Amino acid sequence: MSTEEHRAIELLNRVSHGHVATSMRAMPIMAPARHVVTDGSVLLRMHAGLGYHRACGGGVVAYGADNFGSGDDSLWSVQFTGTAELVEPTEQEIELFESDPILVDGEPFEPVFMRLAPQFVAVHMIEYADERQSQHAA
Repeated sequence: MSTEEHRAIELLNRVSHGHVATSMRAMPIMAPARHVVTDGSVLLRMHAGLGYHRACGGGVVAYGADNFGSGDDSLWSVQFTGTAELVEPTEQEIELFESDPILVDGEPFEPVFMRLAPQFVAVHMIEYADERQSQHAA
């Protein structure tokens, strides 16, 4: 694993959710997902009721996460791109996700899992001076 990949994994482990991007019927889509990192891959959990996993499984997806709402002076964004495979995770992997949501868009949560083996990884760092950051604080 490259230094960039190690850095991306370290940053990804700081947050629990991100967005999966792919195309569905030739239109771009972005869907929320929960992630854990296991054995050099990113394991994603989504709500099956949205149907987005059908567009992702077996296809190329991008998964991104960031700390943009954190209020930190140093912002970061990571992106992992690769082929997503629909999987049945082990019990140990399921436990890494901790609790399930109760509802998604008013429907009972039904988990579906995908494993993303990253083929391309990008890390972006955004730094602000303290005075700029304080001008936009609410």
